[in-house]
Amino acid sequence: MSKSIKKNYIYNLIYQIFIMIIPLITTPYLSRVMGAEKIGIYSYTYSIVTYFILFGSLGISTYAKREIAYVQDNIKQRTKIFWEIFTLKTITILISMVIYFFVFAFNNEYSIYYIILLLEIFANIFDISWFFQGLEDFKKVVLRNSIVKILLTILIFIVVKNNSDLWKYFVIVTLSTFLGNISFFIGIKKYLCKLEEKLEIKKHIKPAIMLLLPQIAIQVYTVLDKVMLGSMIENKSEVGYYEQASKIVRIGLTVVTTIGVVVSTRIANIYSKGNTKEIENRIYKSFKFIWLLGFPIMIGFIISANNFVPWFYGDGYDKVKMLIKLFSPIVIFVGISNVIGSQYLVPTSKQNKYTIAVIVSAIVNVFLNFLLIPKFLSIGATISSVIAEFFGMLIQIIFVRKELNIIKILYSTKKYLISASIMGIVVEIISRQWQSSILNTIIIVLISCFVYGAMLIIIKEEFTSTFIKSIKYKIIQIGGKYERKNKKDLL
Repeated sequence: MSKSIKKNYIYNLIYQIFIMIIPLITTPYLSRVMGAEKIGIYSYTYSIVTYFILFGSLGISTYAKREIAYVQDNIKQRTKIFWEIFTLKTITILISMVIYFFVFAFNNEYSIYYIILLLEIFANIFDISWFFQGLEDFKKVVLRNSIVKILLTILIFIVVKNNSDLWKYFVIVTLSTFLGNISFFIGIKKYLCKLEEKLEIKKHIKPAIMLLLPQIAIQVYTVLDKVMLGSMIENKSEVGYYEQASKIVRIGLTVVTTIGVVVSTRIANIYSKGNTKEIENRIYKSFKFIWLLGFPIMIGFIISANNFVPWFYGDGYDKVKMLIKLFSPIVIFVGISNVIGSQYLVPTSKQNKYTIAVIVSAIVNVFLNFLLIPKFLSIGATISSVIAEFFGMLIQIIFVRKELNIIKILYSTKKYLISASIMGIVVEIISRQWQSSILNTIIIVLISCFVYGAMLIIIKEEFTSTFIKSIKYKIIQIGGKYERKNKKDLL
């Protein structure tokens, strides 16, 4: 990875981890202060708003990021595209708001909450994070969103005191979204110039909608799993087991796939310049990065689940151990899909193939849910999700088999798979008889990192070797500066 990609990955990774930590801080407080019923009202009403934002935004964020990346070095073209896409999104969001208002604003039971959430939909007009992502300015996106999230967290603890403050919680959440998005316009002028051409808005509608379809499909099978599980069986605790297991594994998945947001922008820019060889090189590097993090995370979930689950969730969650182990392969399956789909097919304007893969994956998931949930409950839903992700990955591999060297990609797993497997065997032998505790889980993680890192150094893995060389170079530089300073002082 080049220096800028490294930095952008780190910025994006920090933010993704940050937004996962915030709910861990606020959820225990809110669940006690407002109670399950009020939290349920918030979750239900907000989920409805999410769909209006999804349809109102079309597939604009993904599409716009790519289009800006194509012309990031041409201020006139990026200015034109910015205003075209911003205008289109404004129109579609306003249409969505009107429909939402007439359908939900007069709902007697939750009217006040639905009306407050109008601001949440409106705020998405001003979400131009796609513009800065297209310019590969991830620092600005991360810093501003992080500041907003911190302020949101502080306000929750200051303002929300009891279950009658639910409306205040709605206001805090929607207002933070609005102010966060508005902040993107501070200093926007230096990235744009005077608009000299007529706006062509219509040409963006079809490609944006094509990128909306996979988003809808993903929403369908990530949400529908829990809906089908809850509606097909009486024991609702099975839904809880599934929810907790999938949530933990997807945190690890975030670490692996965050690179896709960064690399996809760079590849879109390279594609606009016609440098196909450079695209291939970056895709192969991305695969190695997926192997570097994906294999140890996947095996790490398998070997640590027994120790982690009891102390983290408490009594009555033993089934989550098995579900986490079954879920763990999606770290690799989704990682591969992310490289092919998000980093290759979408940036190179082959989103139709990506859409087909995601839709097929959703259909497979729904079919298998009907087949497996009645008999195997949450285990059936988990197996369905893993198989669906595998099919989505396989279809994408088939689509690019003539453009990318699949044998070369699979062969590049060798060092990482061997290192992660040895890590798993060593840690499993050491920790087999350990009792469940937070300290033992931390020790398991540390030993895993040490063994895996040692193996990578021994086999001279590319990223590890480069990292060690850069550290040595910096130490030599620092030493050289120190030596020169001492000589100067002596003189």
